[in-house]
Amino acid sequence: MSTAIVWFRRDLRLADNPALDAARRRHDRLVLLYIDSAAELAPWSPGAASRWWLHQSLQRLAEDIADLGQALVLKHGAALECLRELISGCAADAVYWNRLYDPAITKRDRQIKDELRAQGCEVESFRANLLFEPWEIRTGESGPYRVFTPFWRACQREAEIPEPLPAPSKLPPPPDPGPDSLRLQALGLMPALHWYQGIADAWRPGEQAAQSRLAEFCDNALADYRKGRDIPSAPGTSRLSPYLHFGEISPRSVWHRVGQQSLVERHHPAAEAFLRELGWREFAHHVLFHFPDTPAEPLNAKYRDFPWRDRHDELLAAWQRGRTGFPIIDAGMRELWETGWMHNRVRMIVASLLVKNLRIPWTKGAAWFWDTLVDADLANNTLGWQWSAGCGADAAPYFRIFNPVRQGEKFDPDGDYVRRWLPELAELPTRWIHKPWQARGASAPPPNVYPAPVVDLAESRKDALEALKSLKNRPPDQTR
Repeated sequence: MSTAIVWFRRDLRLADNPALDAARRRHDRLVLLYIDSAAELAPWSPGAASRWWLHQSLQRLAEDIADLGQALVLKHGAALECLRELISGCAADAVYWNRLYDPAITKRDRQIKDELRAQGCEVESFRANLLFEPWEIRTGESGPYRVFTPFWRACQREAEIPEPLPAPSKLPPPPDPGPDSLRLQALGLMPALHWYQGIADAWRPGEQAAQSRLAEFCDNALADYRKGRDIPSAPGTSRLSPYLHFGEISPRSVWHRVGQQSLVERHHPAAEAFLRELGWREFAHHVLFHFPDTPAEPLNAKYRDFPWRDRHDELLAAWQRGRTGFPIIDAGMRELWETGWMHNRVRMIVASLLVKNLRIPWTKGAAWFWDTLVDADLANNTLGWQWSAGCGADAAPYFRIFNPVRQGEKFDPDGDYVRRWLPELAELPTRWIHKPWQARGASAPPPNVYPAPVVDLAESRKDALEALKSLKNRPPDQTR
């Protein structure tokens, strides 16, 4: 009788799980394994909010597996050593997993494949977390893309997206005796302090919750997605990002549930707009795979010498804690701290203020997001921050500086979003809600209640553009 190990990573689901599907069809016994090997991912080991989500997701996956008469085996340590130990102890013939694309992971996985195959073990990996492999989509010169629109056009020329695999109704049993497993609490994923209560109130991790979230979005928000996605006070976005990151739902499942069966056919403008966002997710992974240094280095090399502000600790702290004096910024940062998530439109606004008006390095913002977002994803986080800083793939030019007052007035015209997250401004008249420093008399919030702006918008914009001019003598594009 043959035994296979299915190594779960960021594919914490039973439906549309190609590695699990192949193993259960080919083998008589299965070991369902998760390895906590965070140290191997340094410096991008999961942040605090991600670890909270991972704990909940593993608990849900273990429960779903138990319902099928199986068990999730938990291990901690170096992945290769854990796999070798299990292969020996269970006389396993094969190891299956679904591919991930972060630089440290791809390097480690190649080594594991080579080592295990050398000792005679069958090893196979599968595509499960992207619609396209990063190496499949190439320019006419057979290179990687650095601009989204031609990348997405190239994707549209590919074959149809296959239907997702159904969840198994039964699984082969574990070997007898089965391997020992750590208790989930032994992984130490949960923070010691209970700061995460707001996150726990806002989210329900797990595969079933992911499917419910997708269905709710399609039924209630998809039809108005093109407009609704820009309004932070409205439930106009899918909020699927953490579920996609942890693999509690597959992009194929999302693609087909939205109802578009082919990349070539486009029947509904709202569906097209939403699926284009899936395309941006694909693009982020494409760029990270081909430019693995970008989490720490700008893709456009001339920005390596950008003159950032020298002493910025106090400004950075004000930004992190939502005390900048700009309501749309502070509302976003407090939503992030409270719930582990921030509306995408607001993410762009808060990033623009940090890297342009405050002239704080984009890597500082990326690090804060990495630790506080439940959907912290290395590819998406890197692409988004380099986009905001003007130094990445298909980036907004650095001279495009969002004015937080105008952005607030445009996308939160009644101040509903600001009032939700800044209760100290709840009674402020709408005309002042995005510029409280201009309020007079009884309407003006006292400085000890809400701070004055940390910078002058006009002056800081001028300083940012002057900093940009200092790079003018450098070649316009020295990308690697």
